[in-house]
Amino acid sequence: MVWPSKIIVGLDEAGRGPLAGKVYAAAVVLGPDHNIDGLRDSKKLSEAVRESLNYEIKEKAFAFGIAYSDPDEIDQYNIHVASLLAMKRAYLALSLDADIAFVDGLYAPDLGCSAECVVGGDNKVQEIMAASILAKYARDCYMDEMDKIFPQYGFKKNKGYPTKFHKEAILDFGITPIHRKSFGPCKSHILDKKKSF
Repeated sequence: MVWPSKIIVGLDEAGRGPLAGKVYAAAVVLGPDHNIDGLRDSKKLSEAVRESLNYEIKEKAFAFGIAYSDPDEIDQYNIHVASLLAMKRAYLALSLDADIAFVDGLYAPDLGCSAECVVGGDNKVQEIMAASILAKYARDCYMDEMDKIFPQYGFKKNKGYPTKFHKEAILDFGITPIHRKSFGPCKSHILDKKKSF
């Protein structure tokens, strides 16, 4: 693989909105000759296509890094800060310095390189699209594993998002160690439990 004349990295996260689980992030350097077809916002792809692209990106990308912030960090700092922290960790996992980073959204972590925020970047910048796919796939796999440990919450289907089934499961079974205690339904459950004593 030829070393790119300019190192461009795309960063994106997955899992800001769920009630449970880690928030994941990925950083991807594609290089000029990546030849990956079908890149787009991961949310617009089927699971099968996302899985296929996940492996192709990892095979063809010049470099990539995947990282996360766990639920305790989300509760400690807030989801915004935890997402930026996950992105910074993903960038550091590249083991190289970029000339410029394109970050999806309004805010960028402190990366030590030039950074440009791109609103809707997962529909505009290929490096961000690739990062979106890696982050989403990694998080989905993690939630599938959590479903085996906590099957009553339907994590394989809802991925921790606040579906009706998931919120009813919280009412029936309480929260798990991977739930975000600072998020609405989880926080309400904790407060209601305290009131009952």
